Amino acid sequence: MIRFLQKDNRFVKAVFFIIISVACVTMVITLVPGIFDTQSSSGNVYATIGYGGPLGRFMPAQDTITMTEVQQTAARMMQQQGLPDSMMSFVIPQVGQGLIQQHVEMMEAHKLGLHANDEDVRHFLHTGMWGQVLFPNGKYIGDQAYAELISEHFNMTREKFESEVKNAIVEDRLRSLVSGAVTVSPEQVKQYYLQQGLKINFQYAVLDSNALRQTINPTDAQLQTYFKQNAGRYAKAIPETRSIQYIAFQDSQIPGGAPQVTDAEIQQYYNAHQDQYKVPEEVKVRHILIQVPQGAPAATVAAAKTKAQSVLDQLKQANGKNFAELAKKYSDDPGSKDQGGELGWVKQGMTVPAFDHAIFTMPVGQISDLVRTQYGFHIIQVEDKHTAHTEALSDVRAQILSTLTQQKENDAAASYAQQLAKEAAANGLQKTAAAHHLSVTTSDSVQQGANLPNLSDSSKLVTAAFQAKQGAAPQVASTGDGFAVFQVSNITAAHAPTFDAYKTQILSDYRDDQLPALLARKTNELAERAKNLNDLSKAAKLMNATVMTSGLVGRTDQVPEVGELEQVAPSLFTLQPGQISKAINTGRSGVVAQITARQEPDAAEIAAHSEQTREQLLDQQRNQMFEVFLSNLLEKYQKEGRIRINAKATPLPAGGDSGE
Repeated sequence: MIRFLQKDNRFVKAVFFIIISVACVTMVITLVPGIFDTQSSSGNVYATIGYGGPLGRFMPAQDTITMTEVQQTAARMMQQQGLPDSMMSFVIPQVGQGLIQQHVEMMEAHKLGLHANDEDVRHFLHTGMWGQVLFPNGKYIGDQAYAELISEHFNMTREKFESEVKNAIVEDRLRSLVSGAVTVSPEQVKQYYLQQGLKINFQYAVLDSNALRQTINPTDAQLQTYFKQNAGRYAKAIPETRSIQYIAFQDSQIPGGAPQVTDAEIQQYYNAHQDQYKVPEEVKVRHILIQVPQGAPAATVAAAKTKAQSVLDQLKQANGKNFAELAKKYSDDPGSKDQGGELGWVKQGMTVPAFDHAIFTMPVGQISDLVRTQYGFHIIQVEDKHTAHTEALSDVRAQILSTLTQQKENDAAASYAQQLAKEAAANGLQKTAAAHHLSVTTSDSVQQGANLPNLSDSSKLVTAAFQAKQGAAPQVASTGDGFAVFQVSNITAAHAPTFDAYKTQILSDYRDDQLPALLARKTNELAERAKNLNDLSKAAKLMNATVMTSGLVGRTDQVPEVGELEQVAPSLFTLQPGQISKAINTGRSGVVAQITARQEPDAAEIAAHSEQTREQLLDQQRNQMFEVFLSNLLEKYQKEGRIRINAKATPLPAGGDSGE
């Protein structure tokens, strides 16, 4: 985005609404008990939120959350987090609760008169991170690229995305209304930084889980018992495989080649796609910004205006010849000042309304008077202008020819593939291949996702083959640079392995299952020995643990073999020098630590970080207040019987209609 249009935005909060995370719904998971409705809801209704009051239960639902909505949101979240499809049944209830929370928030916000409109969305997308993505170097990436971006990253339509952005804006306004009055005192800031700025030095002994894992060596009899006890786990450990026979050809092997594109077809395509070749009006612009902070007092605004007027006077005296020089000297737009204020070519709607109006009503070469926007005072010059027009056929002929040629090749290849499939159904793959001077390839037994030989892209073929029946009529699949006609010649169903063939994996699984308890037991033993001996090093030596030193570290620092202390071992900051910690289990290792030094921040450090600490503490306390508000709000809705979850809600089949 053009730099002067950028500022901090609510991107993270928008994503909270767009892709509901598991973490954000833990506070409402207790909504489930006691509010199931098993009577009237259809299978696609996940939950309803009704009106309050004595008659509320007899009135139609005020808001409905469908199973489709829940499943779509869960799928998006799983895609973002890289979760396997097998997690869907666990994710759906959590996402459902998150959507209930979102809908309740929106209902309460609307009740309080909080809304968002299209202009709010437009401003949001023009600023901050989204501005940089959608308007790189000040140029809009275009509707198609925007829609593809949203589809790729959020798996939703542009309309759905912008609806969720509105929700994010409303949620932010509700949050500001609820927690905007929160304040913190200087003493609170000081005490918070004393806690957060504390640094410690410690010696620590590490039990490596990988080394411990190798000490788990069961007998064959124990492994045999484990294998039998976990028969269900191994019932389909050997996945299904299929052998596939196929005739493959490339587009260049089509008999007679693809039909040639005629001039009439090019003209017809051009006439039918006029909108594609329309070029909107755009102007080449440069500007000088004298920035005014939002909410600045009148004196600050007046001073900025005086400065801007002074720069404008200098420009007029030189007839604008010194524009680039003055932009480099005075402009507050970091994205354009070093380029002499150049913003490049700008289309309508790419900038905020006041700026947009100015640049599309000014003649080329004229320097504007002061233009006020929410960012400050602008001095603008339009350097060039392209009027709206439609590209001539001669300019786009080569592009159209390429498009139509590709279409004809694809159509001819698809038609040839269908012809081969029809012949193969009657005569078999071998005779059909021989008749057309092609060959049949028989794959080894392959699993889903395998790559087949001699094909540039076999993904569609393999996917289709795993949906086909053995011996079924030949089918057609695209291979990237051509097509293949295939049949499934053999299917080996998923099955359990023999013990001897799978012994190595069974041993690995056994060790994985036994390791957590062994690591916990050994780490507790290490901690007890260290305390009894009052000597961590001696205890570590007795238990073959590695002794390391942290150096001076803070709460958010990463310590080797431990991780971030605030997350893994915050209790270390409560210990005094000489004290030995309890067992610390990081998952990867077992750790016991002994504090050797503590260093509290001094007055100068506290003062230097005062403003940053104040903002952190304010954010923390505002979030806490908002969470309390939400918790009370959800409890109120629950007590009033307004939230009802349909116990009969039925998940859609995998790959079902998204509805978007």
